[in-house]
Amino acid sequence: MLSAKSLFQEILDNDESFRLFCSIAASGESQGGWENSRIAALVPASERDLAPKITRHGADEDKHGRIFNALMKKRGLRPVPVPAETDYTMILEKNGIGLAHEKLKSDQHLTVQDVITYLAHSRVTEQRASEQMDMLRKYFGDHPDVGRAVKMISNDEDNHLAYCHEELLRYAAAGHGRAIQRTLRDCALAEIRIYRDVSLAVMAQMGRVLGWSRPKAAVLALGIHAVYLYERLGGWRRMVSLRMPERRNALGGPASAAPEFA
Repeated sequence: MLSAKSLFQEILDNDESFRLFCSIAASGESQGGWENSRIAALVPASERDLAPKITRHGADEDKHGRIFNALMKKRGLRPVPVPAETDYTMILEKNGIGLAHEKLKSDQHLTVQDVITYLAHSRVTEQRASEQMDMLRKYFGDHPDVGRAVKMISNDEDNHLAYCHEELLRYAAAGHGRAIQRTLRDCALAEIRIYRDVSLAVMAQMGRVLGWSRPKAAVLALGIHAVYLYERLGGWRRMVSLRMPERRNALGGPASAAPEFA
């Protein structure tokens, strides 16, 4: 029976597909770490209290990148180049989602609206990350090789999502509610399309590595298109709602270390 669990089990059991999966994940996490570190350095003076939380966010992303690289090293594997069509983080940036890298590479301070754009982008993408890691935690949380890593990353992604909710609600209370909702909607609608395209590209790469039959590949592609249809018809709304999280001040302390992985 074809299921999410059996699909990821197949990827996990094969060295080449596992290496590709971890390489893609590590690249995206490391890129997110760089983006957050630059945003923390450039926040306007009026928002400096937010900088330590953004720094913590970036440190977590860097840690996740190290974890995925350590999982490969544990199996005697080296990272492989990430195919451009599977690079979710860079494709988002190229489509104008979040803050442009040219802006982050400069020394000019960001505006409050820039910070809101960053938080809205993070709220949408962290929703995706939290859901994906929750699924992996459900299926592989007790796995002897990847279980601890999955649970650690899943907990961090939940913290990131809680932080985005809390900070965006703070800005909404300060009068930025309309701009926040507009930015969230634009980001969510773009993200679901990019996620579909990247998912199709990743599955195509995995299919070549694992030798999937045409019918199996077609079924998986159909499933990806079905998820996109659901999200386009209304599922995207879960990415734009805001509510005060149970985890308050989720990024208020230093990032936790991962000595067993990196």
